[in-house]
Amino acid sequence: QELRSGCFWRGVLAEAVGTLIFVGVVLGASASPEPLAPALAGGLAAGGLVCALGGPQANPALTLALLCTRKLSALRGAGGLLAQCVGASLAAAAARAVLPDGTGLVTGVSAAGTAGMALAWETFATFQLALAAFATAGHAATQAGLALGSAVAAGALAAGPFSGGSMNPARSLGPAIVTGVWDHHWVS
Repeated sequence: QELRSGCFWRGVLAEAVGTLIFVGVVLGASASPEPLAPALAGGLAAGGLVCALGGPQANPALTLALLCTRKLSALRGAGGLLAQCVGASLAAAAARAVLPDGTGLVTGVSAAGTAGMALAWETFATFQLALAAFATAGHAATQAGLALGSAVAAGALAAGPFSGGSMNPARSLGPAIVTGVWDHHWVS
């Protein structure tokens, strides 16, 4: 029944397009030598997508959190997860085609710390993002967009020096699939 619903397919399409745009913006900004660029780009993109598309998760971590709290059906969650991974992979393929030497595509453990430290920062940043997502559920799109965009930027700035500040498994998976680089992929 749900598979025949236009609402279901619009939601899946919104997840694919939202993730493609979000990951594409972050990967493009990652080519900048300035570490502030991807954090700001990610925050602005996330906020804009929430306002424009009505809040696709564009993030498997958030989708799984919604599944665990039974705010999404299993079918809607599975469709969203698949769409997010496809969107991220398409964005990574496009970025790899235009960026020199795949600059800034893959996140991972930085020289500033260990894998454990990177995992701790990534977990903290993802938790605060999920908290913002749940706290703004049901709010106006502009309020939710501002809160989620700020949470993405803050998390990327805090975790970035240690793990790249992904907070988004699709953002990490897409470039790993395209480049074949899986070093410390489990962290982000």
